[in-house]
Amino acid sequence: MLLRHINYFLAVAEHLSFTRAALALHVSQPALSQQIRQLEDHLGAPLFDRSGRTVRLTDAGEVYLDYARRTLLGLEEGKRAIHDVADLRRGLLRIAVTPTFTSWLIGPLLAAFHQHYPDITVSVREMPQERIEEGLNAGELDAGIGFEGVYAQEIEAQTLLTEKLVLVVGAGHSLAGHTRLPVSTLNALPLVLLSTEFATRGQIDRCCWRHGVNPRVVMEANSVSAVLEIIRHAPLATLLPAAIARQNESLTGIAFAPTLLERTAVILQHRGRYQSAAARAFIQLALQVQQQSDPSPF
Repeated sequence: MLLRHINYFLAVAEHLSFTRAALALHVSQPALSQQIRQLEDHLGAPLFDRSGRTVRLTDAGEVYLDYARRTLLGLEEGKRAIHDVADLRRGLLRIAVTPTFTSWLIGPLLAAFHQHYPDITVSVREMPQERIEEGLNAGELDAGIGFEGVYAQEIEAQTLLTEKLVLVVGAGHSLAGHTRLPVSTLNALPLVLLSTEFATRGQIDRCCWRHGVNPRVVMEANSVSAVLEIIRHAPLATLLPAAIARQNESLTGIAFAPTLLERTAVILQHRGRYQSAAARAFIQLALQVQQQSDPSPF
């Protein structure tokens, strides 16, 4: 009975209206009001201020709201734990990755995962790293792939791989025959880069500044795929992970001397939260696949 009361309380707290909450719950408003009254009697405190034209949470209601949400999250984790099967013949994996990884890492990795565990349903989302941490904290994600850095206290990270950014050009570009160039080349080379909403762009700008380089950015795009299509058809260059060039026959990756930017990719998890068998298998496989992959030629 208490679980139903908590769900009803959360619905009213979300809508701040008994009428809208009742509609969302598909119950009558008098029945909803009665359940909330019972919960308030049980707790010994009013949870909602009904005196005005709109419903508001009382101080007690504000405090109880946090505990109610955490209770439901814990119960949902318990349900997943009970139904989680050790042989991985069913299950759900919810992961998120920062944008550049969707262009080269996540495809082969999930192909390997599906080959090993074809009955696991996988949900993949692309989002900035701060949103990945929020999703892990909220229990909406099982794991994330991002970059090494400073994390929230509840987040833990395992090193996955080291990624090197190189100059990437199309097959017909005048520099396509080179294997290494000085960083100063960027001063005269027209570039198309990811837009400033990407963490990668911020890292590139900071590294260029440290090397005393002022790159000629003639185009910007808000997706990696758009950047790649542009350099395939125009005599422009870009800065992207070396692996993207290795996986595309129509592209050439050129290393810098000295190296412009290296960064460490990590697998992110919530510290201490229940980890499903599917999540454990994914993390183990990701670490194994990267350890066995060929070293970068750049």
